[in-house]
Amino acid sequence: MDTRMLKKFKGWYQQLFQIRDTRFEDALDIKNHQVIIDDVNYFLAKAQFTDVPEMLGIERAVYGGKTPWDSSAFASELKRTRDRLYLVLRRNDRLLAFIGCSFSDAKRDAHITNIAVVPDYQSRGLGHFLIAVMIKKARDLELRQVSLEVRRSNVRAQQLYRDLGFEQVGLKKGYYFGDHEDAVDMVLPLVKES
Repeated sequence: MDTRMLKKFKGWYQQLFQIRDTRFEDALDIKNHQVIIDDVNYFLAKAQFTDVPEMLGIERAVYGGKTPWDSSAFASELKRTRDRLYLVLRRNDRLLAFIGCSFSDAKRDAHITNIAVVPDYQSRGLGHFLIAVMIKKARDLELRQVSLEVRRSNVRAQQLYRDLGFEQVGLKKGYYFGDHEDAVDMVLPLVKES
């Protein structure tokens, strides 16, 4: 029996007998703790519903007063603890950066849904650190790739993703709500396909 058939059978069996696969839940559970990024102490934590107003504030600061996601979108994502992980970085109790990622065993993909760093803390390694955490989680779960979309105009972010090993694999025309800007589709392969 090949690996894909075995996975399908396992999924069917677990669903039939309502056995929960806690592998993702266990891997996505992190303890809040201090981290050092470029010789500066920060506090890394799982995002909570109480963080949403500050996350929206970061979006407004980054996106010229707009919030691509609203509070209900964040709340919906934070409820999905079995296949989502949202992290925040704080310093002196100020929320400085956040990242969100969805993990799919079926697609064998970790998809970075959202990342933002307050403007006065950009280029200090916070975004790099947060993405590296998600890449490690994806590797721990033996996923095939990490994927994301980025605005075509955001060349600075694209360079950060390239520095981490992401490659452009496509372009999504008119992807972003509101201004209909194109999105650059980027992927970081984690395993070589045989």
